[in-house]
Amino acid sequence: MGVNVAIVGATGMVGRTFLKVMEDRNFPVDKLYLFASSKSAGQKITFRGNEYIVEELTEESFKRDIQIALFSAGATISKQFAPIAASHGIVVIDNSSAWRMDENVPLVVPEVNPQDISWHKGIIANPNCSTIQMVVPLKPLHDKYKIKRIVVSTYQAVSGAGKKGVDDLERSLRGEPCQVFPHPIANNCIPHIDSFAPNGYTKEELKMINETKKIMGDSSIKVSPTTVRVPVANSHSESVNVEFARPYEMEELIEVLKHAPGVVVQDDPQNNIYPLATYATGKDEVFVGRIRRDETVYSGLNMWIVADNIRKGAATNAVQIAELLIKNM
Repeated sequence: MGVNVAIVGATGMVGRTFLKVMEDRNFPVDKLYLFASSKSAGQKITFRGNEYIVEELTEESFKRDIQIALFSAGATISKQFAPIAASHGIVVIDNSSAWRMDENVPLVVPEVNPQDISWHKGIIANPNCSTIQMVVPLKPLHDKYKIKRIVVSTYQAVSGAGKKGVDDLERSLRGEPCQVFPHPIANNCIPHIDSFAPNGYTKEELKMINETKKIMGDSSIKVSPTTVRVPVANSHSESVNVEFARPYEMEELIEVLKHAPGVVVQDDPQNNIYPLATYATGKDEVFVGRIRRDETVYSGLNMWIVADNIRKGAATNAVQIAELLIKNM
């Protein structure tokens, strides 16, 4: 038995990847409804060999037999339409920032806090892409060694800004002015993702701070992020420094990571084996390498974490949440 699924933002980069991931994972779809803006309505999208016509999203769109709706159309659309969908008994899995820090909405990474799905009230939030890939390997380490502090620097691909971000990189490589990023992204690293808050952090950095604490279920964890846009098409990379409250043995810690759900350890630097954005692209796992002790603090650790930001950082995580919902139906 399949479920009836709606995709909101079906013509966008994440919306189309929802469909690709559902195909790859044999997600049980019975009826499929595709929604987007009036500008995109009428487009045709193929899913499992069948052609679907994209409809304009309206307040009437959810008056149908739909069980799950995957949203990726921005926070403004989610704020307006997610409650309407939920009022019709549909469970919304929202990829925007609209509901992430709402205390009545679970913020879920299936490998980390699947139990939080149980208390949803019709809306489940999908975390920020850079947060998702960091907490997947950190959660089992937190359970065993208790994380006190995280210092993370991200190297985020232009696809994190959607198709327009990818287009901006191509434009910049041709020597043309950028339309999305504040400076030319070609041959550059821009330490500026989203707008700046009064304390000097960007909204992207504040997301990592607040979402990590909510997902991990521990407000005592200190998080110090710097998020950087780099001229890479896809897949985010992160340099993560962790300080634990308890001591660890390196062999044991690596075994913990090797057995962590959704984690692939690639850690043989002598043979040039470590996670790369080019390798992670198109895959659903989180790749971890350059694992080494930070000898400047008690029980410190450095890691390099890479994942496909459009798949695991967005679409795959949402589909995994939907899979958990189906198991509980």
